[in-house]
Amino acid sequence: MATVFTHAFLGASIASLPRAPVGRSRICLVAGLLAAAPDLDVAAFALGIPYDHPLGHRGLTHSLAFAAVVGTAAGAALTPRRDIASIAKVSLVLAVAMASHGLLDALTDAGLGIGFLLPFDEARIFFPWRPLATSPLGIAAFFSGPAAAILLNELLVIWIPTLLFLLFRHRSWKAHRGVEP
Repeated sequence: MATVFTHAFLGASIASLPRAPVGRSRICLVAGLLAAAPDLDVAAFALGIPYDHPLGHRGLTHSLAFAAVVGTAAGAALTPRRDIASIAKVSLVLAVAMASHGLLDALTDAGLGIGFLLPFDEARIFFPWRPLATSPLGIAAFFSGPAAAILLNELLVIWIPTLLFLLFRHRSWKAHRGVEP
């Protein structure tokens, strides 16, 4: 899995892209939290649920269906205007931010794959290109092991390209529209 830092960063970055009927800092915060949330499924280990079970790590909580349901619920709760277009826009942004978790994890170099299609199909999927080093589970294992190497890897593969994209997008938007997105 990618680190919680990178999951939250990418989720917040996704939420920063469109104009939304919710304050930008608020939607970015919620999107960052939702993007990191699927790894709460590590609690399954303590409950005796095996890794390869649909409710195990990288299972249902990493699926596109789960992201759609949670994103929709969060969007409805977060949107102050009750019109369907506003709720749909915020819900879509939050669902995409949450779905980014599985997409990042599918780029990692270890594990059993991601249950993108759960509950409809139990297949675990990785992408063919897997440039991200897998972060160990648990805070102690992370900081006593390869933390610096993993963070550097994520900085080079995710953070810098994302920041460059956001900078380019911001500048091009200002040049063409004269205003911020």
